[in-house]
Amino acid sequence: MATQTQTQSQAQAIDMGKDTQFDIPKTCKAGVVVNEGPDFHVEVQDVAVPEPGIFPSFPPRPASSLAPKRRFALSFPSPLSAFHTNLPSGPNDLLIRLRATGLCMSDIHYMLNDWAVPSMSSFSVQCPGHEGAGIVVKVGANVQGWKVGDRAGVKPIWDVCYNCELCWEGRENYCSKAVLTGLMSTGTYQQYITSPARYTSPIPEGVNDYVAGPIMCSASTMHRALIDSRLKASQFVVFPGGGGGVGIQGVQLAKAMGMRPIVIDSGDAKRKLSLEMGAEEFVDFVAKRQEGMFDGMSTKPKLIPPPSKTPDTATEIKRICNGIGAHGVIVTAYQAYKDAISLIGDRVGGVIVCVGLPPKDHVNLGADPSHFAFKNLHIMGSLVGTMGDTAASLEYARRGLLKQICEVRGLSRFEESVQQLRRGEVPGRIVIDFDME
Repeated sequence: MATQTQTQSQAQAIDMGKDTQFDIPKTCKAGVVVNEGPDFHVEVQDVAVPEPGIFPSFPPRPASSLAPKRRFALSFPSPLSAFHTNLPSGPNDLLIRLRATGLCMSDIHYMLNDWAVPSMSSFSVQCPGHEGAGIVVKVGANVQGWKVGDRAGVKPIWDVCYNCELCWEGRENYCSKAVLTGLMSTGTYQQYITSPARYTSPIPEGVNDYVAGPIMCSASTMHRALIDSRLKASQFVVFPGGGGGVGIQGVQLAKAMGMRPIVIDSGDAKRKLSLEMGAEEFVDFVAKRQEGMFDGMSTKPKLIPPPSKTPDTATEIKRICNGIGAHGVIVTAYQAYKDAISLIGDRVGGVIVCVGLPPKDHVNLGADPSHFAFKNLHIMGSLVGTMGDTAASLEYARRGLLKQICEVRGLSRFEESVQQLRRGEVPGRIVIDFDME
């Protein structure tokens, strides 16, 4: 039997090995939001590399000051309780060096502070982002199942309580004590970040970082939405805004599940990407609207000449879907909510899944209750993915069923890329590689 001294020496040797395999710098690169609000921009700055378990200190404030501006799915505890009571301490954490981070529209809303949630600054967070893929460079002393050199991903939810009914049921994405990455904890716009080992996603071999990063949010979110929808193989599912980073993952997953995905979006780049990723049809809503028949989703349409005698979008969707209408509509572009019901057409038992979140005070969806009754219409919401959804999505990618959807750029294009995303000009995803200038 090993003596206590021998055991301690072995542990020290292991810990030293963990620390010395990687040269961990004192500072790292980060995309930092400046001037949070409508005039925000992102600057690449040098920031301190965190130590696992060392969280920002927050000035005490009444819990009521952090209450949501209106009803929202999650409750928000005070930062003191969130970071010093409910979260694991350093021995249970990983330090991850990210290679890549995807840019998500949720990041834009956090930086704009236009959602009905507290601001990033109320949590002393300056880096958004929640689609990180990288490598573990330091492991807390109590962590099991992880080692230095393992590949790891960081998701929209940084941690959950694991001690409530929702967590026990595998629905931890609705945990009231969930900590949101990039809002309540430092996000993946920062190259080195800490992550609780218990809620970090392992990335399998065969899935590169440019694929894995966006899976953390966009693919896992769409996997959860498709599962929640209860749509079946051979059924038509429409993705308004499906040429963007979230919707295009839904297209790939729906195809892999045997469904028949249809994309509504605009522009040749999104058309090309959608069809390459498995969409059966692409309906350009800008062309329809320019005929004066469809009040579409974009506030800044591109001048694309419409074909003559083009039917409106809902009529076109009905034609594609065997003259009846879609079995399901999964809305990732919130501007499309007002038209979503029309895409169901005459289909009985259709479902609309709300994924894209509008700015606060926007009301986008409504209908005569008799329409719900006579058509057995279901409207539901779905909020990001769980650990299980992320693992399932990574497995689809490992099998080659989720392909790379991104353009990879370096740090020097961080601000340009964020503003391009804000304007809705990005087909698929932009991924920032921290090792590229």
